[in-house]
Amino acid sequence: MDINAYRQRINELDEEIVRLLNERAECARAIGQVKEDTELATFAPAREAEVLDHILRVNQGPIEQEAMGAIYHEIISACRALERPTTISYWGPPASNTHVAARQRFGGQARYVPAETISRVFSQVEQGHADFGVVPVENSTEGVVTHTLDSFLETNLLICAEVYVQIHHHLLSHASSLADVQRVYTMPQATAQCRSWLAHSLPHVELVEVTTTARAAEVAAHEAGAAAIANKTAAEFYGLNILAERIEDNPRNRTRFLVLGHIQPPPTGKDKTSLLFAVRHEAGALYRALSPFEKYDISMTMIESRPTKLTPWEYVFFIDLQGHVETGADSAMRRALAQFQQQCLYVKVLGSYPEAE
Repeated sequence: MDINAYRQRINELDEEIVRLLNERAECARAIGQVKEDTELATFAPAREAEVLDHILRVNQGPIEQEAMGAIYHEIISACRALERPTTISYWGPPASNTHVAARQRFGGQARYVPAETISRVFSQVEQGHADFGVVPVENSTEGVVTHTLDSFLETNLLICAEVYVQIHHHLLSHASSLADVQRVYTMPQATAQCRSWLAHSLPHVELVEVTTTARAAEVAAHEAGAAAIANKTAAEFYGLNILAERIEDNPRNRTRFLVLGHIQPPPTGKDKTSLLFAVRHEAGALYRALSPFEKYDISMTMIESRPTKLTPWEYVFFIDLQGHVETGADSAMRRALAQFQQQCLYVKVLGSYPEAE
């Protein structure tokens, strides 16, 4: 076959792909009607995880798994929009890492609404102005985001899903070289993650703190001699040059984000449960409370303490467990939780949701 014959074959395949995509979309539209009639949530992370797992199992290449996953994320997003438009609140201005995480989870067809603070994301969802919210919860090098954890003390929202985003920081500017940079706008976490590079490459340049990396890019875009530490999306969105790529000190740096809403997805067989709890202020109380998870071989993937802000030196704890609260009545998770609750003064299930890769 010559090149024209291959191109003709591609045209034929494209026509078939379009026909099949629209047939899939009609099925999604019909499912949306059933969901509306039965008041089921449009966003079904467990089902979407099942679809993506199936697609990646049957993909034999040459398209790589990551690319195939990205294609199907957008297909799912377009079909979800046919069921019902979805509004997502996220922390930070457009092109922030949280915006990137939200788009990674919900695709390009959702409606995205920026929020100036993490607490505002919570209130937007609680008040019904957004269907879901996306907030950062922990970074692999800098630890937890305390504002997010503290917000769970005052909300009834549930964690519906989680998203991991590989964080790559770049130096963005209208300047043509590092020698022309007079100040760098950056947020505290980005500064910490790029400390060695900054000390080596820009040792005498003024660092100006802002709230998010996207805000840094937004400010730098309007100042001569200014630069920002931000992602590639921010470079494109604010029209900045990339003076230096991947300036983070740890190349495996990534951030975990949570999706907030009013739904709890059903078990998938690979789930995570987040809990908030308090124990008596006495020796061994925390050890006794957590011992049922060791007894029933349930892995704890995160633990963090936060002050109650009501009584000095009293704390609440956040933990992530592998498993789902809606497993069978005689399951290890159910038995462990029953014994766990007996040892605690207070327990709040923040959600069970599919565990992200």
